[in-house]
Amino acid sequence: MALFTPIELRTLLSRPLSDAECELAHELTVDAFFGEVGDRLTDPPQRGVKAVALMVAARLLTNPQGLRSEQAGGMLQSYADSETGVALSDDERRRLRRAVGMASGAGMLDISPADVGRPTTVWRAL
Repeated sequence: MALFTPIELRTLLSRPLSDAECELAHELTVDAFFGEVGDRLTDPPQRGVKAVALMVAARLLTNPQGLRSEQAGGMLQSYADSETGVALSDDERRRLRRAVGMASGAGMLDISPADVGRPTTVWRAL
């Protein structure tokens, strides 16, 4: 299954990449997607999947360690999480699940205080 081509990834990143880098980024992205949505991912992929796949692969190649912040004085580095490998962000996960027709489930439930979250509108039929 081809989520994207090496040419698309090279064009997005605007830099040369070896075939091995492109293949590894693609395989890790496919593996992460199957881990999230399983067999709902079709061949060819549904509309919207390619955009998410390219986002994940580009992030993987530009920031493979998941570095979140870095400080020069005292050499402080913090990472996104303690996981290794490819971890989808909340936005990537939501967009992927929507593209394959899955509801976001409990991820759509907002239990934060009202002054923190975005305002929501409930539409009711008249």
